[in-house]
Amino acid sequence: MPIIEFSSVITNDASSPLQMQCASRQFTLIIDEPVAYGGEDSGVNPIEALLASIGACKGIVAKSFARLHRVNLKNIRIEMKGEIDPDGYMGKNKRVKIGLSRISTHYFIQADNTKEEIQTFINFIEHTCPLSDTIKNAPIFHTFVEIE
Repeated sequence: MPIIEFSSVITNDASSPLQMQCASRQFTLIIDEPVAYGGEDSGVNPIEALLASIGACKGIVAKSFARLHRVNLKNIRIEMKGEIDPDGYMGKNKRVKIGLSRISTHYFIQADNTKEEIQTFINFIEHTCPLSDTIKNAPIFHTFVEIE
């Protein structure tokens, strides 16, 4: 199969201190920070967007592959949590990790399967989710700058 490329264009809202508008295909997502962090609380913050994306990816993998794994998936809810020490990205402590130090996934599954079958299926989801893999095995980053 050929490589698939996804893209998003992120622009700022000049009238808002931190709000960013993220456009992919025909969709727009607003990213902001809470008022306490200098934003206007007009959207989720980047960490929340990342956690939501990982959780949604796991949910899509679950729904896409349930039948193949003979899991009678009636409902799935996924709660994601991430831990970050602001001293890292604020530059207050150079020994502290800048990004998330822990990401936790809590699955709530309704299915007519045994606990062992569900656990095997969850292991498959954790192994197959592209966003989890991206976090665990960092991709190569390229940065380009143009002065306009």
